[in-house]
Amino acid sequence: MVNTGSALGFTTLGQELTEVELHGRGQVPEWLEGDLLRTGPAQFEVGKASYRHWFDGLAMLYRFHFQEGRVVYSNRYLQSNAYLKAKAAGAPYSPEFATNPRPTLLQRLRLVARAGSGDNANVNTSRIGTHTVALTETPQPVAFDPASLATLDSRTLLPSLPGQVTTAHPHFDARRQCQYNYLLEFGRVSKYRLYRIDAGATQAQLVATLDTQRPAYMHSFGMSQRYLVLTEFPLVTNPLRFLLRNRPFIQNYRWEPERGTLFHVIDKDTGQVMKTARSEPFFAFHHVNAFERDGKLCVDIIAFPDPSVIDELYLEHLRSGAPTKVAGKLTRFTIDLDGDDDEVVSRTLADAALELPRFDYRRRAGQPYRYVYAAGTGPNATFIDALIRIDLETGKETAWHEADCYPGEPVFVPRPEAQDEDDGVILSVVLDAKVGRSFLIVLDAASWTEQARLEVPHPVPFGFHGNFFASAA
Repeated sequence: MVNTGSALGFTTLGQELTEVELHGRGQVPEWLEGDLLRTGPAQFEVGKASYRHWFDGLAMLYRFHFQEGRVVYSNRYLQSNAYLKAKAAGAPYSPEFATNPRPTLLQRLRLVARAGSGDNANVNTSRIGTHTVALTETPQPVAFDPASLATLDSRTLLPSLPGQVTTAHPHFDARRQCQYNYLLEFGRVSKYRLYRIDAGATQAQLVATLDTQRPAYMHSFGMSQRYLVLTEFPLVTNPLRFLLRNRPFIQNYRWEPERGTLFHVIDKDTGQVMKTARSEPFFAFHHVNAFERDGKLCVDIIAFPDPSVIDELYLEHLRSGAPTKVAGKLTRFTIDLDGDDDEVVSRTLADAALELPRFDYRRRAGQPYRYVYAAGTGPNATFIDALIRIDLETGKETAWHEADCYPGEPVFVPRPEAQDEDDGVILSVVLDAKVGRSFLIVLDAASWTEQARLEVPHPVPFGFHGNFFASAA
């Protein structure tokens, strides 16, 4: 059976290419110098066995190298332990988000007692010290060579703090010159540990520890100029479930809306919990940005009413051609930092259904900001089918859409010496189901018009995240 439409984006890619120059139409800005490095699931079965969920597929790395208006493309499977052991076994080997091919007691003990057992780093790319790494939600970053995409020895990058679950969305604080993230350690009393890694270093320094009886699933967290924000959704687990039940990771979590959603506001410098505020129950994968203004903390999140979006992302559903609800609402949650009110006020900021949000992170992270760039879905879309620009000051929403085309995350790259927040370009990998291949689109971030599109020789499976790493010069 040949996949058609968006289902093509959930098909295994067998081809690996090295330094293929891409051609197409339009003009790539000559100031755009560096690498767009992405990771994402690209192999969805091993032998006769299949992975069950989009989040489970084996990771592939992608490099789009920009130099003097030219773009050179490479892709290569990440040679993680999860990948190598699956290849050797001829079947999925490591426990994943929603696939647990060998749910032995030993694996469950490893998950709860020692460390997250998977290194299938298919979620995001980042830097730790001088190392370029691929990340997933276990604390096992996988280093790779950003030029050749060869997998490197990552043993020196394992965190020095205990924990089994983390995020693939670390925050970088340009003023403090450090990276923040958190670890969850399962136990009789579980612990969230917020930590920092100074620029150029690899060792974690503890910032704060928060105890919890029922750990929540949190894919990301917030950061303002002064604070870190753990948003504890009521999708929670009892760690004993991992030991007593033969279930994949996410199936050990339960939705308990009566708990509400808790916003823990932690001072970056002292580690003090400044406030815990409560809102109505909701779920989210992605924080967008957070900032302080007039004694209040604004936390912008792509919110869903409940975690049913997780079920929407099982491969059986995504390949069915049925309409899907994979996008949420851009919502601002406002916390009163100075008063005694612990309730959170929420307000929807855009009409469009959105996911995979980006903004001018380099200059506006933790600060008031104006523009959000995101992927979006139309009313009856089978998957993400638009790129959307939102002006938070005017409320204007501008969309790029083309029939039978399915774009990925819009990565914003500012023009060197840019003054305006939208002075730059958007890079997104788009699956063109009409021709069965993908292309890289370059949009002007201010006008939302196409500057260039470069044809990729094959269909790139839908991924999650990546980042642009500017050339050293």
